[in-house]
Amino acid sequence: MASKIYPRLLKAPRSSFFLLGARGAGKSTWAKAAFPSAHRLDLLDEILYQTLLRDPGQFASELRTLAPGSWVIVDEVQRIPSLLNEVHRFIEDHKLRFIMLGSSARKLKTSGTNLLAGRALTKIMFPFTPEELGDDFDLEEVLRFGSLPIVWQSEAKKETLEAYVRLYLKEEIKAEALVRNLPAFARFLPVAALFHGQVLNVASLARDAGAARTTVSGYFEILEDTLLAFRLNAYEARLRVKERKHPKLYWIDSGIVRAMKRQLHPLSIEERGSLLEGWVAHLLRTYGALREIFDEWYYWAPADSPRIEVDFLLKKNGELLAIEVKSSKTLDSSDFAGLKAIESLKGLKKRILLYGGERQLKTSEGVEVWPMALFQQRLAENKLWR
Repeated sequence: MASKIYPRLLKAPRSSFFLLGARGAGKSTWAKAAFPSAHRLDLLDEILYQTLLRDPGQFASELRTLAPGSWVIVDEVQRIPSLLNEVHRFIEDHKLRFIMLGSSARKLKTSGTNLLAGRALTKIMFPFTPEELGDDFDLEEVLRFGSLPIVWQSEAKKETLEAYVRLYLKEEIKAEALVRNLPAFARFLPVAALFHGQVLNVASLARDAGAARTTVSGYFEILEDTLLAFRLNAYEARLRVKERKHPKLYWIDSGIVRAMKRQLHPLSIEERGSLLEGWVAHLLRTYGALREIFDEWYYWAPADSPRIEVDFLLKKNGELLAIEVKSSKTLDSSDFAGLKAIESLKGLKKRILLYGGERQLKTSEGVEVWPMALFQQRLAENKLWR
C-alpha cells in the first residue's frame, strides 16, 4: 500500500491557483501527477530557499526562460511570500500559470499580497475520502489513524503520526516563528484536541490550558491557518428557544486528534462518537468544497438543553438538510431528539440520522436513517439531497 497512488477528487483548474492543505495531505504528489511537465521550484530545498532569500531576483530570472502559457509549481510558497509579487507580474505580463502549494495561509494572508487579488483561485487538499481509497477504505482504520496520505501510506502509522506532531511543532510553528512561546503552544494542543467535535468556549479552554484568553484565541487562529482545524458556526433558527452561539471545533483528521492527545491505542467506546462525527464533518467539508453540495453549513442546539443537538445543517438554494451522527449500531427515541426539535424549521427539506448499523430505515415522522456506507455512496453520487 505504501507506494500506491490514489486518484483524488480535486480537479485541476485551467488558470493559476493556490493549493493549500495540511502537511502530508498529498499536495505535491497530486501536482506532479496532474502537471507532469510543469517547471517546479521547491522551497523546502534549503539551497534554493537560501538562494532566493538572499537574491529574490533569481526567481524572475528563472521564470523568464519559460514559454508563455507554461505551468510553474512553487512548493511551500508561504516560506517566501514576497515571491508572490513576481508571480503576479508573470501572470499578467508573461502569461505563465502557477500552482502555488502551501501548508499555511498565515504568512500569505499577512504579507499584503491578498492572495494575488483574485488572479488565482484557492483550492484545498483534504485527507483521503472513502471514494478516493476505494476498496482500501476501512472505517475502523480511519478513525484510529486518520486518512492523511502521509500516514495512510505508511507501514508504521502510529510512529508516523507521532513524528508528524513533532514535525508540525518544529517545521510549521518554530521555523516559521508563528508563536513566541513554543512550550505554551505545545501544552495547548492536547487540550484543544479534547474539544474535537465540541462546542468551543475559549474562556473555559484558556483556563484549562493555563493561558490568557487572547493567547488561546490566537492559537486557534494558527490551527486554522495551518489547516489542521476549522470552526463550525451555530445556526440561529429562532425556534422559540435560546440557542447556542459558540462555534464547534473540528480537527481535519482523527489520527491527528489522537496523536495530539498522545492516545494512539485501539479505539475506545468513549472516543468513538466524537471521532465519527469529526469524520462526517471532514467528508461534508471536502464535498462541500470540491462538489459544492451546499452553500453554507452550521450546527444547531438550544442553549439550555445539552442533550439536544443537530450536528450539521446544510443550506443550499434556501433549503436546509439536517444530519445527526450516532456511532451506535442500535437506536432509541432519545437519538432522534435533535432532529425532532427542528421539524418545524422553515425550509427544512430532509432530516437524516447516520448510525453504525447496516439497515436503512425511515421513521413515521419522516426521519431517514442511513448506515454510514449509504452516506458515503450518496456523497459520491451527489445524491445527498435527493
